[in-house]
Parts: sequence; structure tokens; C-alpha cells
Amino acid sequence: MDLHTVAEVISPAAPGMWRPGDAWLGGGTALFGEPRPSISRLLDLPSAGWPALTVRDGGVEIAATCTVATLFARLKEHEIVGQCCHSFLASFKIWNVATVGGNLCAALPAGPMISLGAGLGGVCTLLSGAGERQVPVADFVTGDGQTVLRKGELLRSIFLPAGALTARTAFRRGSLHRYGRSAVLLIGLLESDGGLRLTVTAATRRPWVFRFDGVPSASELKETLAAIPFDAYTDDVHGQPAWRQHVTGHYAEEIRTELSA
Repeated sequence: MDLHTVAEVISPAAPGMWRPGDAWLGGGTALFGEPRPSISRLLDLPSAGWPALTVRDGGVEIAATCTVATLFARLKEHEIVGQCCHSFLASFKIWNVATVGGNLCAALPAGPMISLGAGLGGVCTLLSGAGERQVPVADFVTGDGQTVLRKGELLRSIFLPAGALTARTAFRRGSLHRYGRSAVLLIGLLESDGGLRLTVTAATRRPWVFRFDGVPSASELKETLAAIPFDAYTDDVHGQPAWRQHVTGHYAEEIRTELSA
């Protein structure tokens, strides 16, 4: 879709350049997906030349401008990465343009990069003219289309801990249709201390993360999931809240059973 109100593109762009009417441009697959009459200028981030992936002590830093195709090619040996990438259900054309950061910033419940980052305990680095700050991916998205980003702030990268990338995981994804958008997506992860991390996404407007000291009993798991308010479940053409709530419980039990084996 044409953004007919855009009069200027700044390339490359950097923190501190933002002004009212601006929008940060990554791959643009979400940005150009609907009318945005309030935008008059685009700040181009890919031209900044950030390395797509950087191995650091204790994990991997993924640039917000890293494309889905690059992420999959570089980290496909980690099964959970491939599972989340394929949850886009998008063609190779989208994979080669859509960015990891763009998927997080769009903050759609079905965003699979949100699922990956929250499920693996990832941490976002946010930049602005005033400096930088770190926010867990699980806390970055606050609602459908809503994030903690402040005016002028941008998402620079997502750090994934090495321990989480190599941990044993269980993945469940559900949709009303075979090739439909994710309506429920759960990730279970066995932590090094024997604890279990269960992340609920897609079914809810924001990620919900639960941690257990060990693999919980079926009753403990059910009681814990009851902490998600009914009105926190997404309600749209891809699934009603009651159905999403039921499937969430079903998949959570499957994950519990799988990881306890």
C-alpha cells in the first residue's frame, strides 16, 4: 500500500533523528500493510548496516533489521528457531524482506518472533537520543499493536541466551485453518536448573510466561493457566476467546507430558 503522505525518506537514520510524524522503517511489510496518514517521513534503518547476527558471551544478538530468511539460515540448527520462522506461513518473498524487529514492533498477537523471543527469555535493546535501555521480550509487547516503545525510541536488537537456544523445548501451534494465522502458540523450555518455562502467545494479546521449579503436575499447570484473565484472550476472526483458552490448556498439557518424558 502506498503511504501517500510520506514526503521524505532519511537514509541512513539514527537515534535522535526522530520527530513527530516520523516512522522507523525496517522491512516495511507491516508498515505498508495499512493506511497511516499520520506519517510524513520515514527513517530507514537497514541502511545503517547493523550486522544481522552477532555471537556474544552467553548468547546471540539479533539485529532488529535481521530478516527472517537470514535468521533461519544462520540459526536453523536450533529447532525452535525454524519452528517459529515457519509460523509466519509466508512466501520466500516475505522472508527476504520482513525483519525480526518489525515483527516485534508490529505487536500482533500472532507474531512468531514475539513467541521466539519471549519463549527463550530474550532481551530487547532499545535506543533513543537519550541513551539505551533493556526490556525483556516478554514485557516489550503490552497488548494488540502496543509496545513499551516511547516516542522516538527504536528497537536495536534482541539478545537470545545460548542456554535457551540449546535447551530442550516443546512447540505447539494451532489455527482454525491448515494455512491460517497462528491462533495459539505455546513454547515449553526446560531450564538448566530443572525448571520449566511455559510461554503462551498468539492466543493472548500479549505474551504470558510461567515458570515452575520443575515439571508441574497436571492440576498445578491447570491452576496456573487460570491466572490468565478471560478478557486477555484474543477475539478476532482467527478464533474466539473460549476456543483459544481451551486449546491453550490442551497444548500446555501436551507440552508438560512431552517435557516430563
